[in-house]
Formats: sequence, structure tokens, C-alpha cells
Amino acid sequence: MGTVHANGIDIHFQRSGVGKRLLFINGSGATLAGSRPLIEAYARHFDTLAHDQRGLGLTSVPSGPYTMAEYAADAAALAQQVGWNTYGVVGTSFGGMVAQELAVTFPSRIERLALVCTSSGGAGGSSYPLHELLDLTDGDRAAARVELLDTRFTPEWLAAHDSDRMIAELASAPRLDQSADMLRGERLQLEARRYFDAYDRLGRITCPTLVASGRFDGIAPPSNGQAIAAAIADAEFRVYEGGHLFFYQDKQALPDIIAFLNT
Repeated sequence: MGTVHANGIDIHFQRSGVGKRLLFINGSGATLAGSRPLIEAYARHFDTLAHDQRGLGLTSVPSGPYTMAEYAADAAALAQQVGWNTYGVVGTSFGGMVAQELAVTFPSRIERLALVCTSSGGAGGSSYPLHELLDLTDGDRAAARVELLDTRFTPEWLAAHDSDRMIAELASAPRLDQSADMLRGERLQLEARRYFDAYDRLGRITCPTLVASGRFDGIAPPSNGQAIAAAIADAEFRVYEGGHLFFYQDKQALPDIIAFLNT
């Protein structure tokens, strides 16, 4: 792990693994510390570069507002700092939005692209407005997160499916000891997400692209993924059994994504 000064901020990053170069871009509110298992899964197959995005984790929390263009520029600047001119990219949820912005802005740098449980905004459909959850009580917010995570997640379903119950409990658990800066950074990220729209620019993406969605995703429904794939020349669209975290629920999902990126 380390920190570089890039695009005007200090970016905390991690580089691990060997193989083809892969830039991993995380989801809303997610940090390196909280995403270790997923990053490690990619690092078993790739030279994987991941970072805490602006406003999160150990990266700077500059004054806002933040834009998606800034998040993409942060990622591009980090890659340049470690000496990467071209690389594969996998973006999950919010990270998929950043990955789209990165790919439409710097198409010649992206070798292969995987967009996971995400949306393009605009005519391609927006993800659920998570900023609206901020004004709920802790209990109501946790319950809403579970319902959005997987539209099947009723109490009866979770009682009968242990692995899904653990996922729901993990996703709805409150994060403790968050500083005022951490909370401010998360709010600013959600605001950037709120106004994201790359749909009319997706035709600029020229690299092989995989768009993967969860069949029961209440945040980024499969129709949004299908719209992204239809707007990118020769993109491949796949639906997996699960919700917003289908890559944990469907055992075939992560191997498929890794195989695509490693082709």
C-alpha cells in the first residue's frame, strides 16, 4: 500500500498480484479495507491496482462538490503514476460509473472493460437514488438497503437461505467510528453519482466490454445493464443469479468476469 499525490489530491492505493494490468474501481462508500476479499480475488489473476476514491478511506477529502469526471481523472492519474499507459478496468456499482467515464474520456488507454452491477444514467437508466436514504433513520436505512440489495430478500427468503442472510446482514450493518470528514466524503460521492449520465457518450468505447448484472438487483436492474451493452459496439451482456452483489451469490459470475478480462 502507499499514497501518491495525483490530480491535486493524495490518493491511497494498493497494488498486488501478478499478470495483466487491471485497475479495480470500487463502489459507493467502499474502501480498500472493506473490499479486501474482492480485491484479493482479482489479485490472484492480475497485477491489480485499487484505491480509496476521493472522499473515502485514507484518500484526501477535498471540498466539494465532486464530479464523475474528477473520479475518472483520479483513477487515470493514479495509473499514470505507477507507470501504466494501458490496462484493463473492472468497475463495480459506482465504480462502474467511474469506469464508464474513464473509458469514454481515455478510450485508447483501456484494453478490456468489465462493468459490474452499474448504470449509465440518462436514457440508459439511472441506479437507485441512494442519496435519498441519507435522511432515513438508521433502522429504516438498513431495511431499505436489504430490499434494494436483492428484490427477493424478504424475511422468509433470508431465513431459508443462510448465505444470502449473511450478505444482507453485512450490507445493512452500520459502519462505526466514522469521522465527520468520512461522512462528508460519502455524501459528496452520492451527489456525484446522482447527476451521472454517460449514456450518449458510450459509443466512444472501443475496447472489448463485458456488462454484467444481477437478475434481482434493486439498485442497478438488468435493464440498465442491457442498455449499456446495446450502446457499446460488440459489448457482451450477461445476467447472473443474484442481486447487487451477484458476484458473491452466483459462483460462476466472478470466474466469468476474470476469464473475460484475462483473454
